[in-house]
Amino acid sequence: MNILIKELPETEVAFIRRTGSYYEPQEHWGNLINWAISNGLFPPQQSFIGISLDNPNLIESKDCRHDACVTIPDGFDKERHKDMKFKKLDGGHYALYHFYDTPDKLNFAYQYMFVEWLPNSDYDADYDRYNLEFNMNNPSEDPEGKCKVDLFVPVKKRIS
Repeated sequence: MNILIKELPETEVAFIRRTGSYYEPQEHWGNLINWAISNGLFPPQQSFIGISLDNPNLIESKDCRHDACVTIPDGFDKERHKDMKFKKLDGGHYALYHFYDTPDKLNFAYQYMFVEWLPNSDYDADYDRYNLEFNMNNPSEDPEGKCKVDLFVPVKKRIS
């Protein structure tokens, strides 16, 4: 597994939050994508980012929160969109895992990063920031139904 360390800038996003199992249909994505397209926000200029806010091993499945996000450009008129929520994602160092498989296997990427890669690296997880899932394709358009996700895990240099 080739893990890269990348520096990401602070990024502003529009988002829709959903609460419930990460394995149930994610209808908030469709709502966000429709809003984004109607406002001219789509790749390659903008990115769609998923943020799983809770660890399903620690939080009951029905209470897990997920934010479907789209980056917005500088100068985007947020005042015209009172029905949408906005926030800034923290910049900093992230470990990048290029994931390409069926969506149900994304959890294995997290397990690899936290159980295998991080303990054997020079980095610790930075739990003050969230993992970011940059969605690089639409699985429904992939010939094998796979999703291409750039998984960014926030890290900080290990102090020995």
